[in-house]
Amino acid sequence: MPDAYSSLILPDVRQMVREDDRHGLTEFCKVLHPVVVVDILEELDPRDVWVVLDNTDLRLRVEIFEYIALPRQIEMVAQLDKRRLSELLEEMSPDDRVDLLSRMPHDRVEDLLPLIAQAERNDIRRLLSYDEDSAGAIMTTEYASLPANITVNDALQQLRQQAPDSETIYYIYILNTARRLEGLISLRELILAKTESVLSDIMERDVIRMRVNEDREDVAQELARYNFIAMPIVDDDDRLVGIVTHDDAIDVVQEEATEDAYRQGAVEPLRDDYEDTPLLTILWKRGVWLLVLSVVALMTAAVAGHYEQTTADGGSRAGDAPSGLTPALIFLFIPLVMASGGNAGSQSATLFIRMFALQPADAAVPGTGFHVNRQLILREFYVAASLGTLLATMDFLFVWLWFDKGIDRSLVVGLTVFLIVVLGTTAGTMLPILFRRLGMDPAIMSNPLIAAIVDVMGVVIFYEVAIWLL
Repeated sequence: MPDAYSSLILPDVRQMVREDDRHGLTEFCKVLHPVVVVDILEELDPRDVWVVLDNTDLRLRVEIFEYIALPRQIEMVAQLDKRRLSELLEEMSPDDRVDLLSRMPHDRVEDLLPLIAQAERNDIRRLLSYDEDSAGAIMTTEYASLPANITVNDALQQLRQQAPDSETIYYIYILNTARRLEGLISLRELILAKTESVLSDIMERDVIRMRVNEDREDVAQELARYNFIAMPIVDDDDRLVGIVTHDDAIDVVQEEATEDAYRQGAVEPLRDDYEDTPLLTILWKRGVWLLVLSVVALMTAAVAGHYEQTTADGGSRAGDAPSGLTPALIFLFIPLVMASGGNAGSQSATLFIRMFALQPADAAVPGTGFHVNRQLILREFYVAASLGTLLATMDFLFVWLWFDKGIDRSLVVGLTVFLIVVLGTTAGTMLPILFRRLGMDPAIMSNPLIAAIVDVMGVVIFYEVAIWLL
């Protein structure tokens, strides 16, 4: 909603809160979309937010509350007594409820559970037991299911009863008496089928499903790959335990993309938005990577110090006559060498990290697809050699003709640039592949870290090439 629209409504909402205008607050929540309501309520104190929400029925109150950002939800529920909070939790959708409870103090959660109905309580404990990065942590248990031996007419009658408590009824899952997944039928197919048809005759039997302990990112990728609205989640006995809907998959994709962006910028991923993250947490998550990069940078200084005497002697070794490796040459062209290698490595790392992120789950299993990786490595090496040749030729000509450093020193710069571009590209390619094959997130090998590693090797190559040629 535009800020101008919000600024027009917000003063009226504040006035209604001050005057305890119950009718006005009720209409405010009913007329506007919950997202718009949340945008306006963001400007209010949590106590005033509850004044507004308490003037709506429980179902609408929960619908609005679920659109509020999780850190804000935590702040708001801290002001509720156990009775009101238990009512709110009972009405919330299972996945949103578990997200909230997982961020609350354990003692308070245990105090609340006895006040919640037995069915919801069991559901909460089961969902909380799953790893936070697994399919079980993001699935909902509110789905539509039917037996296989009923007619379409009976199915529609049962579906009408299930619809109010189901997150989506577009997919209806066919289960046997042991709740094992036997088939699937869409609402469209159910409506178009003849009323006397039996579900076992018209259902799709080869149902794509995923295990409850699989990585949530893999589930989101598979859901996007098949363009599903929801993905069924089963346990080890093939019993349906929940579904992951498309809106939850979008949240996962956004979170994973955000994590990759943070890591490629050498920042540990933040759990919440930047503005909601405590200062000490930001300092820690940024400082860790900066310390690592500083250590690598010190290695660059150590390498340069190793060659310091060679530079002072003009490039001589073991009594050889001094040559053209001077501090002026190093000062002018070491930054060029480092930038060329670092940029090439960062390009390769970005391409490969993004490629791995977009691949389907079965292609991302460590230890598979080596022939594909070998082809990609050879292709990237060809690209590196081509780019290295182009940059080396250009730099050689510039150093020779523009800086007037002579052919020998121009050749040092050109050859070093070629080698460092090939090295940087190889590092940017191989390191993400290595991390992927080890079952780790390739984004951990961030661009700044690759650039820092290439800087160290760039200094070594520059000195060694200069000593060899000069």
